[in-house]
Amino acid sequence: MRKAPSFDSQFEAADALVSTLRADAAACAAFIEHFARKGAQSDDEAILAQRDRFQAFATARLEFDGLLGEMVAGLDRMTAEVSADMDSFRGLTARERLTGWFSRQRMWRLHRQRVHEAPVIERLLDLLSKSNAITGLVGGHREFALACHKAAESDVVTIVKQRGRLVGAIDIARLRMKEMKAKALTRQGRIGLYGGRAEWERMEEERRALEAEAGKIAEEELKMRDESQRREGFITMFQEFVDALNSQIGLSNALLRKLSIGTEERLIIYQAQVDTDVPGSKAKITQQRYPHIAGPISLFERGMLVPQDIGLRKAAADAAFGKKFAAFAESHDATGAPIIDLTQRSSRFRLRFARF
Repeated sequence: MRKAPSFDSQFEAADALVSTLRADAAACAAFIEHFARKGAQSDDEAILAQRDRFQAFATARLEFDGLLGEMVAGLDRMTAEVSADMDSFRGLTARERLTGWFSRQRMWRLHRQRVHEAPVIERLLDLLSKSNAITGLVGGHREFALACHKAAESDVVTIVKQRGRLVGAIDIARLRMKEMKAKALTRQGRIGLYGGRAEWERMEEERRALEAEAGKIAEEELKMRDESQRREGFITMFQEFVDALNSQIGLSNALLRKLSIGTEERLIIYQAQVDTDVPGSKAKITQQRYPHIAGPISLFERGMLVPQDIGLRKAAADAAFGKKFAAFAESHDATGAPIIDLTQRSSRFRLRFARF
């Protein structure tokens, strides 16, 4: 079984890849804009290079999306591990129970020592740092994709309209060609029937002129038809690019919703640990320290994070994530189990951390 790469190595790979991805996307969008203005009258070699650029973007996009999906699923797994450790604090180890036979005071002292020595707070802070980093990466790329999509889509619409006018011109050229050929046939039929030799020569000259005009129109119609087919091929490539950007925007939306709910979960777990074990640690979490997840932190600072309100939103976010990232759907909780056990309430939070 392949060992899962570390979050840090995945993030570094994604951070490096996003620069390449944006460069390719910007170049593709610039080519579409140039095509919309000038028809991109380039030689075959230049056109082939542009097609390679569009293909490079498509390949990088799939790799980037996969890295993002795996990292977000990885955050869930790491959160579940912290949850499992905290869940174990609710019970006693065999050693602690044995000590309890002789001294309950010493038993609970051992328990408190085990809880305090567990690096839960540090691990949660690290998870919040990871959440902040990936949210910033996804949010930044979403803004880029939105701007790039808007510009490219507008240019594609322009190109489609241009081709529509070209198709209209082709239809007109065909009608004119038929008209010239019909007039030429009429002149040919009249030669020899009317007037003298001079009249025949005049009508023959008119016939030849009409046929020449029809031939010229036919050549123009053929060029326009070739250009129309050429543009149709480019429009297909451009539309695939626009659709890919739109897909990335949708993926980013699903990831940001998932990350926001996940951050709320981690903050609630953190608050439960702070309330019971390490008073004063709440000050370590600020919007300035984690600017990309400032929304959930604002709720956390005001004491507005309520575990009972997360359930439905978490289920919706998980479902959207599963649809967009089917390869990682099994990596996160699909049961929808609440992180808070609502069936038993005490003076403290009773955490029921779902297994992923």
